[in-house]
Amino acid sequence: MTCSRYALVAGMAVALACGSSAREAFAIKQFFEEFKAIYVKPESVDPAEKVLATEVESAKCNVCHVGSSKKERNSYGEALAERLDKKEDAKNVEKIKKALEEVAALPSDAANASSPTFGALLKEGKLPGGK
Repeated sequence: MTCSRYALVAGMAVALACGSSAREAFAIKQFFEEFKAIYVKPESVDPAEKVLATEVESAKCNVCHVGSSKKERNSYGEALAERLDKKEDAKNVEKIKKALEEVAALPSDAANASSPTFGALLKEGKLPGGK
């Protein structure tokens, strides 16, 4: 095989590998950092807090998102998106904290007002938007 054919085959293999790899949803870093600062306590002795820390570490962006698109949100992410603008509020720590607090008080299932609040789920060590 000539050098040019080898380069072409190698290039196609790289392109195919990159194009077929799953992409993770990317959260707004500041929103995620404030969420972790409030809710994630990995050194806690409380079993629910330890479980939540593990779940959040595993879920990363999918605490608020579903699938591989950053445009797809779970119910928790939707509730936050109603209160925060990714461009305008990314550096507004107080607004982020206020939004997290407001959303924690909301029912986790908008269609069922008696469902546990997002905050109650977090206290139980569960991801607020589900797995």
